[in-house]
Amino acid sequence: MVVSTPFLTPEVAANYGIVRSKFNALVNISVLDKVSGKAQRADVTGTAKNLLGNARKLTFKKVEEGDAIYYLAVLPFRDQETFRFEIDVQKGASKQTLKFQQKMYVDE
Repeated sequence: MVVSTPFLTPEVAANYGIVRSKFNALVNISVLDKVSGKAQRADVTGTAKNLLGNARKLTFKKVEEGDAIYYLAVLPFRDQETFRFEIDVQKGASKQTLKFQQKMYVDE
């Protein structure tokens, strides 16, 4: 999931060290077990590449809240900039790559 950081409350953003800005997006990855649906610990890395080919490394921070585990990364962007995301999730010897594209908008 990718959302603009102003959607976070100031308290939540401060709690996780995220700078709220209309020019920042938050990439939120959750890894769930197929059978149980329970959150899993994994190594999450990735890049976001705009349509000009400029790549930005995503640095994920693991957040654990009770039974939930999230991997969060902040991505600066410009209005109407489109990114192609490539996120690698590795758990033990198993590695999967999540690929998706999203256009980002500045909320005025």
